[in-house]
Amino acid sequence: MRTVVIGGTGHIGSYLVPELVQAGHEVVVLSRGQRSPYRASSAWRQVELQTVDRAAEDAAGTFGARIRDLRADVVIDLICFTEDSARQLGEALRGEVQHFLHCGTIWVHGPSASVPTREDAPRTPFGEYGIAKAAIERYLLNLDGLPATVIHPGHISGPGWAPVNPAGHLDLAVFETLAQGNELALPNLGLETVQHVHAADVAGVFLAAMANRSVAIGESFHAVADGALTLRGYAEGVARWFGREPRLMFLPWEEWTKTVSEQDAQTTRDHIAHSPHCSMEKASRLLGFRPGHSALSTTLEAIAWLLDNGKLKVA
Repeated sequence: MRTVVIGGTGHIGSYLVPELVQAGHEVVVLSRGQRSPYRASSAWRQVELQTVDRAAEDAAGTFGARIRDLRADVVIDLICFTEDSARQLGEALRGEVQHFLHCGTIWVHGPSASVPTREDAPRTPFGEYGIAKAAIERYLLNLDGLPATVIHPGHISGPGWAPVNPAGHLDLAVFETLAQGNELALPNLGLETVQHVHAADVAGVFLAAMANRSVAIGESFHAVADGALTLRGYAEGVARWFGREPRLMFLPWEEWTKTVSEQDAQTTRDHIAHSPHCSMEKASRLLGFRPGHSALSTTLEAIAWLLDNGKLKVA
């Protein structure tokens, strides 16, 4: 099939696009042209690459028509973040494609209540990102004439970029602290959760949805590792991977925020206020997909890449 991937050179696309090519698809990738794929593959030589500024074309009202005019059988949208953007594309593609797949987020759920959280659990999203993605999902899955599927990833990780760390933010110094056997402060009791997923497994859910189109249309699916990690368990796993016994201390939230920057504190708050722990049962039952990477192995693979590429300074 002729398949268009919007935002196809990022985390997910770096794994998804070569798999599409190898499966025999004719692939067109649209991106801003500012990033090379995270993984080298000869398959990219068979991909038609188009440079596009989506924000500018959305503002001009031309993006939906651009995608429609590519005459794709399948469109995969990895970089839609507002309902207005989704509406422009959705209206243009009604009756024009066999399958439309959108990348959402597990943050559409808001805070975890009963875990593991299923796709049909009651939702209380908060924050601009989660609320917007929930609105996009409602729109797409209820749009007549658009055979849509929504995939909701967790914290996407793997080689090529820094994963959310055991303190719930992105400062690489946390990994260095654990590697050196130094004491790491965690908020509260360190029992809030994060749920990483390897980019290859996110790509795998998209591929499985395409392969099982008849049951995937009109549905949403999680894309996470089986099981979430507590901040404490995550820190212990990383420390022991470095050959260290974990040295952890736990501070009340207000006291802990004084040990990090304001930006890091806000990032951690966003992550632990959600404390996701989502189920992969639906993807297994309907799509036959099980993730190939655990949450911890996913983050350790990312850390190994950071070490190999000089991003982490560990004695």
